[in-house]
Amino acid sequence: MSAARLKMRAEDADDLSVLSACLQDAVVLVREMRYLPGEKQFVMVFNRFRWEEMESELGEDDQPVYERVHCGICFDNVTAVRQRGIDQRNVGQIVSLLQIRAGGGHVDLIFSGGATVRLEVDKLLCHLQDLDEPWPTQWRPAHPLDDEV
Repeated sequence: MSAARLKMRAEDADDLSVLSACLQDAVVLVREMRYLPGEKQFVMVFNRFRWEEMESELGEDDQPVYERVHCGICFDNVTAVRQRGIDQRNVGQIVSLLQIRAGGGHVDLIFSGGATVRLEVDKLLCHLQDLDEPWPTQWRPAHPLDDEV
């Protein structure tokens, strides 16, 4: 298995769409999301499926082995954070990221179950970096449309 670590920077909507594709189906605990108003940053640590490593190996039981990795993301220039569908008191709640979308002066983090975090930003600047070594998993994220294609 490859251990190349992903490191990306997004400064516009096109960059962010690439970053979003890499983070699709990443999961995060509510306690791993933080707004740091003094630094004007919003940070998260995801458990990211490594879509870029889809050329999976077969495990001992001839089942595909994919990879996940801990991944940190930081949005800079954040002036406010609003959220819907996430209970901050439930720090053990796990949410799955579907998409990151940039709009005029904001970035939306769209999660499964209708949850959304909106970051109001002065200027788009985001950094993503894998934090450690990947680990194997036999589970590949799937969506109902994947089975129909």
